Amino acid sequence: MDKDNKSKIVNDNKKDKLWGFWAGFFYSVLIFIIAQLFPIVLVLYPVLIKHYTFHQALNWLGVSIYAQFFTVLIFELLIILSILFFLKRKKLKYKVIGLRKFVYKDILYGFVGIFIYFILYFLVVFIISMVFKNLNINQKQNVGFNSATGFIELTITFLSLVIIAPIAEEMLFRGFLYTTFRGKLPIFWAAILTSIIFASLHLPEGVGGPLWIGALDTFTLSMVLVYLREKTGGLYSGMIVHGLKNGLAFFILYISPIIAIIRIH
Repeated sequence: MDKDNKSKIVNDNKKDKLWGFWAGFFYSVLIFIIAQLFPIVLVLYPVLIKHYTFHQALNWLGVSIYAQFFTVLIFELLIILSILFFLKRKKLKYKVIGLRKFVYKDILYGFVGIFIYFILYFLVVFIISMVFKNLNINQKQNVGFNSATGFIELTITFLSLVIIAPIAEEMLFRGFLYTTFRGKLPIFWAAILTSIIFASLHLPEGVGGPLWIGALDTFTLSMVLVYLREKTGGLYSGMIVHGLKNGLAFFILYISPIIAIIRIH
């Protein structure tokens, strides 16, 4: 990564008095927890008042594509609005977390970044799998929207996973959280800590146990995204990388099975 004296983040934020380390960390944790719980309660409440048990309501949420979409939408919007509210209260400009003016070079960095990510990911998986023989590199990830089939359902699944999620997650992790750590730590340790937290949140998504391969994947992705944050001083190239990566997963999980069925018939 670039040296501290070449960091665009440091140069852009040196005139601003940012928030403290622990204030930023605990605020990130708080908004993430609230943003997860509130939409679930909001979406499930109409079902629960119809005398469904909580288990029945969760099962309904697991199969209802529209309920899952609104849950994701509310979750991501709460994260975005909470971060913007925090900056407004601190009287800080949005650019301190990387929401600067978009430039076309962000697109170029985005496509270069996705290429670098794939190379690093396959290299890391190869090395780790040689050390940990029991690592299941084929473990399935539960990203929700398992019953999405029709055009409308696939469209809102695409919006949830490929468009909305990358925007909100980049604002929270490589934007707000990384800026918090970067204010007190060197680039390397701020990147490591941000990436560990980001990866750990993907562990519960595994089918049949912790998704270690997914955590390894998201850790590698986060390190690339942090580099792009430092290199460009913005979040947009990282959002592009994140969106392309999720877009590939969307194609593999939802579109390729449909193509296979069409070919059979």
